[in-house]
Amino acid sequence: MTAPTKADQEDREQELLHRWTTTLLAARAGREGPDPLPYGRELLNRWTEPQRRYHTADHLRAVLHRIDELADQGGEGGELELVRLAAWFHDAVYRPDRTENEERSAALAERALTEAGLTPHEVAEVARLVRLTVTHDPAPGDLNGETLCDADLAILASDPDTYRGYAKAVREEYAFVPDAAFRDGRAAVLRQLLSLPRLFRTPYGAAAWEERARENLERELAELAAPVRDA
Repeated sequence: MTAPTKADQEDREQELLHRWTTTLLAARAGREGPDPLPYGRELLNRWTEPQRRYHTADHLRAVLHRIDELADQGGEGGELELVRLAAWFHDAVYRPDRTENEERSAALAERALTEAGLTPHEVAEVARLVRLTVTHDPAPGDLNGETLCDADLAILASDPDTYRGYAKAVREEYAFVPDAAFRDGRAAVLRQLLSLPRLFRTPYGAAAWEERARENLERELAELAAPVRDA
């Protein structure tokens, strides 16, 4: 695959910034507020930090596209603009050597969106959704939570080659962790996911993504359990 050119990257950034501006203005529903663009640029700067390998602007773009896909398939019952804003913030703070990323991302959303003109209800809902990505376990009937969590986990249902690229990128983010410790930790994460009655909570996600996601998780878990060969 050919690496994107600088012009391609700039086009992708502009597309994301346009989406951000459109989303924030739609969430404000005509209320006055500051220019959305500086907030979008600050967020995009965070998503392009050098320590990221999987949790990049490409992941953000993929989650937004999956939210669109779910909406097109009947997921319009929730507050989609707030779900999209939560996607922008859900990994806005990301340091792989720390455990409080989601909480710090939610706190960032609370500060930024209050300043950007959202109501207390809207700010609280976006922050709640960001915090929900710790467990990816929305309550039954939580349409906003189901949509965000399914979109965030949709990478698990990708084709095998794309999934391997995802797993490789996650390993690169945790390059500071020794191999044995990473394998044990990653295997624990995979087993926890596989123990869930359902990975995907929306009707479309369950029908379209569940089976392939479980196949990918089982395959990776088996590979982690295989004996390590000497180089």
